[in-house]
Formats: sequence, structure tokens, C-alpha cells
Amino acid sequence: MNIAVIGSGLIGQAWAIVFARAGLHVRLWDHDEQALNKAQTLVSQQLEELQTQQLVVDARKAMANITLATSLAHALKDADYVQENLPETLDTKREIFAAMDAMAGPETVLASSTSGIAASAFTEDLDGRHRCLVAHPVNPPYLIPVVEICGAPWTDPMAMQNARALMARVGQKPVIVNHEVEGFVLNRLQGALLREAFRLIEQGVVSVEDLDTTVKDGLGLRWSFMGPFETIDLNAPDGLSDYCTRYGPMYQRMADHQTAAKPWSDELIGHIESQRRQHLSANELAQRRRWRDERLMALMRHKHQTEQIKPQE
Repeated sequence: MNIAVIGSGLIGQAWAIVFARAGLHVRLWDHDEQALNKAQTLVSQQLEELQTQQLVVDARKAMANITLATSLAHALKDADYVQENLPETLDTKREIFAAMDAMAGPETVLASSTSGIAASAFTEDLDGRHRCLVAHPVNPPYLIPVVEICGAPWTDPMAMQNARALMARVGQKPVIVNHEVEGFVLNRLQGALLREAFRLIEQGVVSVEDLDTTVKDGLGLRWSFMGPFETIDLNAPDGLSDYCTRYGPMYQRMADHQTAAKPWSDELIGHIESQRRQHLSANELAQRRRWRDERLMALMRHKHQTEQIKPQE
């Protein structure tokens, strides 16, 4: 199976790893040749690290599945699926999808990694709009497997099914978003939690550090293995309905005070930023991101073991 990855930034590199480690043939393209060559080096390094962490069986074999395309047409030739990863602007999406629609084969699925732009906004006028959709990953997708698949109103259900089957084949966890909604699902859930987190800090209820502790050493531990509905289903003797009967009124009272949706003020953002920098200086951010990825790798190894999933080759 042939995959075209368009754009060689961090997300494009990550997608190349996802497809290549699963044994698929990948053509990686970027209009910036220097960026493309740099991406090749970075992908090779990351595959070696994943092999060290036992998340890739053979890094060299995976790397051999990636070819640098000399042009967009070269990348799209004989491609069964395209994953676009260009900058998050509507004009950019419209331009690249128009070009891909004109060059790609008629059965090729064209997917965008956009995290916030609906497919209908940049595919409406295309002859092949029926095969266009969003496949929104969580960064980095080679460590966090959820992919939100969302079509436009005119996207062919078969294109959605093909995208979902491909994502499952390469070890991702596809989620179908049934109709377009800003932020899709993951960012809407994250946004709701962030809004309440900012509100609690603004009201002086808790410190920034202690709020993070509440999530990472409380809610987050369960959420690594189950979603919110399974969580509450297991947290009452007779399951979900019993939980809602017991705690529904409390959540309703809280919701009555959570209706305000004013923007985060510069003062509040500065207050939280100040507390964060007390615990992590700006020049330590890159090192901490590497630490985060190492922890994610360890977590993925554990989940592979518990789910009896072998690492992708």
C-alpha cells in the first residue's frame, strides 16, 4: 500500500513513522527541500529511539519504507491514501487540496491533519470532494494512537471506512466523528477541562501545581485505561444509571455555576505562566518535552503488553 505524506514538519514526520513502521510504502514531500532533508534525519533518529524503547522492531527496515518525493506529483503517484500536514490556514488547505484533487488518482483518499478546520471549508468546490476528510491525530501520533476521522457532509462513507480501516491496520485508534463540530471531540473535551481549570485558579481554589497533580495523579490514572463513561459505570454499585442518580444533582449544581464563558484574561494567563515558570524555566521546556515522550513510550509499552498488542514493524 502506498501512502503520501504531504508536509515534513513535526506532524508529517510523525505520520511517516506511523505508516513506515507498519510496513507501508511512504513518500514524504515538502516544498522546502532543506526541511525535507532535515526531516529525513529526524525521522531516522526517532525510529532508532523507538526501537530502543521496544516500540519498533527494526528501525532500519522501517526507514527503508520512506522515500523523499521530488515533487507533489511524485508523492501522489499511485498513492492509495494521502495525509496532508501543511500549516493551519484555510487558504493553505484550499490550495493544497485543489492541487491534490487534480493530481491524485480518483480512488485516493485525501485526508488532512488539521486540528480545527472543517473539511467542508476547503473541499466544497472540488470535483473529488467525496473522497476528502479530516484525520486529526494527537501529537505525536506514533505514541498517542487516537485519530479523529471526520468527513464533510458530502464525504463518501466508503472513504471514511477506508480511512478507519487503514488507521486500525497501522496500529492507531480511529474514532469516527459523525458530523462536523469545531475542535472535533478531543479538543472539545480538553477545552472543557481547561476552562474549569483556569476558573479554579482564577477563584483561588487551588494552585497551578496542585491542579496538575489532581489530574496526573488522580483522573489521569484512570483515563489512561478507560473513558469517562466507563469510569462512572464502575464507580457506583449498580453502574452508570446508579452513578447518575447518586451524583447527578451535585454535577447539576456545579454546572449552574460554570455557565460563564468569558475569555481568559492576560492577568490570569500571566499568573498561571508565572507559577509554571517557578517549577520549570523556559530553557528547560525542550528537555521536559523529551522526558514527556519517554514517559509516553513507557506507558505505550505497558499498554501493548496489557492489550497483547505487538509493536508495529
